[in-house]
Amino acid sequence: MGGLTTLWRMPDDDAPSLISRLMAFALVFLLFSAIFSFAFSQLQYDWNWRAVWQYRQKFLQGWMTTLLISVAALGLSLLISIFFALARRSRLLPLRYLAMLYIEGVRGTPLLVQILVFFYVVADAFGINNRYVVGILTLAFFAGAYLSEIIRAGIESIGESQLESARAIGLTTFQTYRFVILPQVVRRILPPLAGQFASLVKDSSLLSIIAVSEFTLNAQEVNAYTFSTLESYLPLAVGYLLLTLPISLFSRHLEQKFRYAT
Repeated sequence: MGGLTTLWRMPDDDAPSLISRLMAFALVFLLFSAIFSFAFSQLQYDWNWRAVWQYRQKFLQGWMTTLLISVAALGLSLLISIFFALARRSRLLPLRYLAMLYIEGVRGTPLLVQILVFFYVVADAFGINNRYVVGILTLAFFAGAYLSEIIRAGIESIGESQLESARAIGLTTFQTYRFVILPQVVRRILPPLAGQFASLVKDSSLLSIIAVSEFTLNAQEVNAYTFSTLESYLPLAVGYLLLTLPISLFSRHLEQKFRYAT
């Protein structure tokens, strides 16, 4: 027993070995598996996987649509967030107030309402009829408000003495951001960025309200066809996990890459 405790316990000044990490993960996985196995075994439910399996192509199409929408919205939201994060720090008052109005307005209203307003009011006024384009733009503007505050907070966490030192050695504003601010900010904001990216992927399920054939809407349709609720929504949970887990893993990889001694 003492040997297992020593194996699983991470030394204070050393990284955990591969064997100890695998054993710890296996222990936690078996614990959760036992809990859920017991819970489902107590469920008086007549499983109907055969009926749901007939609509596997519909699940795959919905999953691919969610993937493409999420990737497009993530890239666009990052560009929007960088612009408004810098706008919040601008000396031009109209630009600063524009950023404040956008951020507070988006963060203070539900995404569901924003989707409906964008699609039935704004998009219609500008002649945009593609519901997929509207969905991507809405998700990007929604996530951009949260990401911009994360980026702004990361920038403002840099000590003023570092900025003064950069100006003292003759660095331009661009060089200061490139060589002084950016390397430190990236390391600090990666965890909240990854969390917000994962939330955006799951928030894409609300696009079903405007009949975007994404993962959630297709699962709802399969449920309506087969009357098999759990069989329709359990694959939904697994599918979203497959989309969000790589974001977390890639974020941790970048954290290690940008780690530096202080």
